[in-house]
Amino acid sequence: MKLIDTDETVIIVTGSDLRAEERDRPIAYLLKREIDRRGAGYPYRRAVVVGDAWYLDNRIFHVNPTIAVGGPGVNALSQVFAPELPTMWAVPDRAFIQAEWSGERKRVAIWGMDMQGTADAATAFIQQGLLDDLLAHVWRFRSDVLA
Repeated sequence: MKLIDTDETVIIVTGSDLRAEERDRPIAYLLKREIDRRGAGYPYRRAVVVGDAWYLDNRIFHVNPTIAVGGPGVNALSQVFAPELPTMWAVPDRAFIQAEWSGERKRVAIWGMDMQGTADAATAFIQQGLLDDLLAHVWRFRSDVLA
């Protein structure tokens, strides 16, 4: 049985060290709950949360829509995304949302200079409609998905 669909399942990636686990994992699960709720029970329209080491070691999941949570200092995937992705929202020197979802790959980095900055960026991502915009680009009608 397939558990993850590369087109519809969103991968949320946090850092793997203890500091990232304590601070960023709860924020990642907040995003997961929001994504799962919007998936409305459709198969694969959900999110899974993983650590950066696991994600980087499993290249097959790099085609999935991906959200990195936590800054480049604690999340190796954010280190990759930060120089590549344009900034969509920012509180200067405090919190950032970098993203690209109009092309083939759907990628987002949500991070702050501290835990509160990352939480503020995640809240803005949800409340300002950026999550809905991402999901509109990810989830589309597919004839092979049964409602």
